Amino acid sequence: MDKFGVMRAFCRIVDRGSIARAAEDLGVSSSLLSRDLKLLEESLGCRLITRTTRSMSLTEHGRLYYEQADRILQAVDLAEERVRSGAQVVRGLLRINAPHSFGTTVLADLLPRFARQYPEVQLSLIFDDNVLDLVQGGFDVAIRIRASLPDSGLISRKVMSVRQGIFASPGYLAERGCPETPEELQAHETLSYSLAETPLSWDLTGPERQVSVPISPHLRLGSSVVLRDMILADMGIGTLPNFLSDPLEAAGRITRLLPDWQLPERTIYTLAASRLSADAKVAAFTDFLAAELSGHS
Repeated sequence: MDKFGVMRAFCRIVDRGSIARAAEDLGVSSSLLSRDLKLLEESLGCRLITRTTRSMSLTEHGRLYYEQADRILQAVDLAEERVRSGAQVVRGLLRINAPHSFGTTVLADLLPRFARQYPEVQLSLIFDDNVLDLVQGGFDVAIRIRASLPDSGLISRKVMSVRQGIFASPGYLAERGCPETPEELQAHETLSYSLAETPLSWDLTGPERQVSVPISPHLRLGSSVVLRDMILADMGIGTLPNFLSDPLEAAGRITRLLPDWQLPERTIYTLAASRLSADAKVAAFTDFLAAELSGHS
């Protein structure tokens, strides 16, 4: 039994919802696909699909097998396409979506080098803190900053870790004083990168304990760049990622608070649809970004 062939046939049956349509896609007979499905179920010792004269549905075993088989086939297809695309000229329109803060402060500095390295690639950039749908938006690559990614069927790649800190301006601290413990944060004006109405908290890990500090921000902002500007304007205390805070902290324009307490790290990922992840320009960009940002955190 051709294990990969049978696996691919099974996934196509599930995707198309019928053996007949899957057989038409694959250019084989329905009887051949039915035989392959039977052999697969016999080899696994369980039924994967429940069939009636009018419909078919996955069993629990079938659902588990499909999820794993689909990932395996995507990885195999990606490996094969990466090898094939190695000799391709990197050219064409590359559509990138990234958070506004990361796009304007980090990506904007890197893209001129990418453009010089790949002169036949045209760039289309959308920087937006709203999470835009990669496929529906027509993007080739999306950049996301998350603690973890949901299982979306997209091909993801970890690019770098992002540290977060709690900051205030020297002017604010001169007027309001500097909190010495996490609990003292509640007596201060806080700023939040969030538009949610739900209660907010900052989860901190210290030398000997963890604490979740409830905050009632007097400003909720949908942009971390605007949040940074509000901190600089003495409006309160807020959290910033290191790619925004490092240059300001080095220049003495903001002060890190509670340095012995750590906020959870986040990760910067690139995302691409499986059908595009092996495209030469997409592969070139994700490889470039990973190389440029390796060791930065």
